[in-house]
Amino acid sequence: MTALIILLCFILITIVLVQIGKVTELTAQIKGEREVLRDNSKWNGLLSLIFLVVFLGGVIISAYEFKNVMLGYGPHAAASKHGAMLDALFNLTLVFTGIVFVGTHIALFWFAYKYRYQEGRKATFLAHDNRLEVWWTAIPAVVMTLLVVRGLNAWNEVMADVKEGEDYMEIEATGQQFNWSIRYPGPDNKLGTRDYKLTTAGNPIGQDFTDSKNWDDMIPGQELYLPVGKKVRVRIIAKDVLHNFYLPHFRVKMDAVPGLPTMFVFTPSKTTAEYRNELRKYPEYNEPFDPADPTGPKRWEKFDYELACAELCGKGHYSMRRVLKIVTQEEYDAWFKKQESYYLTQVRGKADDPNKDKMTLPIEAPIRAKAFGESVKKAVESTNATDKTLQLSFINFETGSAKLTEDSKYELDNLVTALNTYPGMSIAIAGHTDNVGEPAANMSLSVERANAVANYLTTRGISGGRLKANGFGDTKPAVPNDTPENRAKNRRTEFTILGGGTTNPS
Repeated sequence: MTALIILLCFILITIVLVQIGKVTELTAQIKGEREVLRDNSKWNGLLSLIFLVVFLGGVIISAYEFKNVMLGYGPHAAASKHGAMLDALFNLTLVFTGIVFVGTHIALFWFAYKYRYQEGRKATFLAHDNRLEVWWTAIPAVVMTLLVVRGLNAWNEVMADVKEGEDYMEIEATGQQFNWSIRYPGPDNKLGTRDYKLTTAGNPIGQDFTDSKNWDDMIPGQELYLPVGKKVRVRIIAKDVLHNFYLPHFRVKMDAVPGLPTMFVFTPSKTTAEYRNELRKYPEYNEPFDPADPTGPKRWEKFDYELACAELCGKGHYSMRRVLKIVTQEEYDAWFKKQESYYLTQVRGKADDPNKDKMTLPIEAPIRAKAFGESVKKAVESTNATDKTLQLSFINFETGSAKLTEDSKYELDNLVTALNTYPGMSIAIAGHTDNVGEPAANMSLSVERANAVANYLTTRGISGGRLKANGFGDTKPAVPNDTPENRAKNRRTEFTILGGGTTNPS
């Protein structure tokens, strides 16, 4: 029904226009062509002046009305150190182009009125005027030179890379349909290498996990954090199509191009909280964020910086929006401590892990040392005899041998630390095997492995009188030896706290 009404309206308008045309023709025939031309010229000139006033007035009024929602004006001043330079450059450009815009429109519509058709008026033909040529050549040349020089200076400063020895942090943004993967360096403050050929479902950005710098890199959730006042270098890449890394409030905008890494350096100058406080000074930002909930939070309270994609990269383009929090260094440090290594939580020990054959990596050593110390402390304080026996989970021997592997030292060094922490503590080391092979051979191997552990401890300064080594072969399985997994659990080395759990006063 609505479509039919619209169609009928278009037909009616068409009929009205046709009738107006016929009336005009009849009027011309009655009044004469010359008189109609004179009247039409007069009205066209007057209407041009009216349009000029309405148009320029609308431009000025609308610019003033909406200035507080435009970047660079009202509360939306740049939130980065380089942003003020770009805003100033845009303002300078606006001044010159604004003068030309207003001047040309005044001339256009004023001339349409002033030089309208009048009987007896003749046009003056100017073949050439050197003065005019100089004016409209020299003035644009000077203005363009000024704008280009200012723009070049801004470009050289804004697009400059970090200098050697400069204090900064680096993150990496990988665009894909339809998401941003933001990678942060771990405590080593170094991003690991990548190779697109390594990209899999479990390794979405192709990190090379043979590079130890990748082991502590982090890929946080939807909310991103950066510290205020800290220079940030962003590596920008894309996996599939062209994207654009866009932080509007920081005047950061750079294409993410497949196969062509780009970068941008900026320094946030306002925290999210400071920007919100700026917004709350404006009436329009004190309106309810949700019009359906007038008692709910205000617009300024719900404001967040955002990372967007400024390319039309597909139907799901809108979903690439990410929230960015700019916080104090203390708040950033607290957030940073809660983040986990992507490698350790998502890759370690799985099919994509190139380090599956290594029992302990250097990055895991401090984590496991802390957990080991806590388990020993709990065992020492416990009154339950069962709690006094702990398994050395991260030591290994060469197949069919009592020779410790190189990465077993991390776990054994944790045991050395525990024995030094409790100088009066003595322990019994027990070796166990599965039931594969001859029982006598298994018994002998378990004894040798228990002694190998004890020997390592003595080489690290632990008195042999505090150690007792025993082997039990396959006589004390932890679980039935009915599957390969269970047999692996029975091939274990344990130690039992015998007594003397007093800490070292030093």
